[in-house]
Amino acid sequence: MTSGFSRRRFLETMAACGLAPGLVPAAAQAAAPNGGLTFEEARPFVFDQLIGRAARLAGQPFAPPPKPAPDITESLNYEHHGKIRYPSEKAHFTDGPGQFPATFFHLGMYFQRPVKMFAVSDGMAAELLYRKDYFEMPQDSPAQSMPDDAGFAGFRLHEDRSRDDWKTQDWIAFLGASYFRAIGELGQYGLSARGIAIDTAVDGPEEFPAFTEFYLEPNDGGTVTVYALLDGPSLTGAFRFHLTRNDAVTVDVDQRLYFRKPVKRLGIAPLTSMFWYAEYGDAALNDWRPEVHDSDGLALFTGNGERLWRPLNNPPRTIVSSFLDSDIKGFGLMQRDRNFENFLDGVHYERRPSLWIEPHDGWGKGSVQLVEIPTDDEIHDNIVAFWVPQETVGKGSELRFGYRMHWTANQPDWPDRLARCVATRMGRGGEPGTQRPEGVKKFVIEFAGGPLADLSPDDPVKAAISTSRGAVSYVFTEKIPGTDRWRAQFDLDPEGQDPVEMRAYLHVGDEAVSETWTYQFIG
Repeated sequence: MTSGFSRRRFLETMAACGLAPGLVPAAAQAAAPNGGLTFEEARPFVFDQLIGRAARLAGQPFAPPPKPAPDITESLNYEHHGKIRYPSEKAHFTDGPGQFPATFFHLGMYFQRPVKMFAVSDGMAAELLYRKDYFEMPQDSPAQSMPDDAGFAGFRLHEDRSRDDWKTQDWIAFLGASYFRAIGELGQYGLSARGIAIDTAVDGPEEFPAFTEFYLEPNDGGTVTVYALLDGPSLTGAFRFHLTRNDAVTVDVDQRLYFRKPVKRLGIAPLTSMFWYAEYGDAALNDWRPEVHDSDGLALFTGNGERLWRPLNNPPRTIVSSFLDSDIKGFGLMQRDRNFENFLDGVHYERRPSLWIEPHDGWGKGSVQLVEIPTDDEIHDNIVAFWVPQETVGKGSELRFGYRMHWTANQPDWPDRLARCVATRMGRGGEPGTQRPEGVKKFVIEFAGGPLADLSPDDPVKAAISTSRGAVSYVFTEKIPGTDRWRAQFDLDPEGQDPVEMRAYLHVGDEAVSETWTYQFIG
């Protein structure tokens, strides 16, 4: 999850990668007229066939996919890779079927494992074979020596071909292991998702299974279906992604998993993001910008109907937090701060998408686990969140999960009866003008929306606060002058160095008027 390669440069590489040829409808042809693309002979294809292959593959020892021409891909560094381009004029699906032209990414130093690409039409699939002539590249580029049939690094889908800007605007990209990203309704990429997470933040190395085959099937009505085969040392999988481009992006996922060996921590619907610092914490002293993050909190909608908000931390050591639940209704990494003045950065962190996971069926007992990894810069994705089933995953296990991903600006289907937490602030405990108590921390939590705008400063809004340990004092709530926001304030004496788990929400009488703020304070 962290490396010496700049995260910003990685994202710039994705943006600068040459547009590779798009797919043609599967047919028993050797070459397509648009750009002279070369295909294998088309063969029958259905999702059940891919599921069967994944199941059979799990009964065989894992064989790492070959890395074609490793001496060439190793030399295709950031500079070389950024100069490889496929002209958008050669992208396929520009004349249909479907609405969204497709292009591919070239292999390189940071994307050395190839993935096979197939076009699906009328129940037939034809593999598109790599040819370096598809791409434009400098004469002295190492990629000039790339052999035929080397494969591709990934693909992306561009905006509706009826738009004037489709050649320069894409809305979803699959690139690297099982990673993929989509834009939200604010038109920005940000956090990433993965097909699966294996042994994240456990003793021993994390495993990164990879998609090895993609099957693209354009549909009518603004959708594309993508099928994928996953392979790794511990498991195999068959995935079906139903991609919909609307005001934002929604992705319906159907995954079947088959295990070669036991897994210590299985992460379903894993999300990966970056959090350096927000309006709280000391990291802001190291940078000129007020805040730097792709996401600022984990939101949960529990099986019993409770709404939780957990602001993210940049901890001094890797910490895993678990939120036990049964049949969770949803969870996600959110970017709630949409004020440019709070970032002052031309990369527009305020436009980064939120990503909400909505299970299709009951997932049973388990936990949402949040992994927070220390970072001293914005170049690392240091936040991971996923669902961990309670059941033991051993050799021969078979699991199926379905869920919908909402790549959007805000958490979908928010109830009007509840306010949301919009800021978490910290400072010295005690009262102004007095001797400040040693080791006491002040917390100020701001809430907005829901019923709060209709409440007057004289309404009896109270804060319910609980902690796992320590003493709470100096508690009060107030409407913030000149706004529709309310804030709850309290002091915490942690009485020790261990982390303190805290919860707080606003209520009027017996009725909660806000979601529950939950936070882990690390002294």
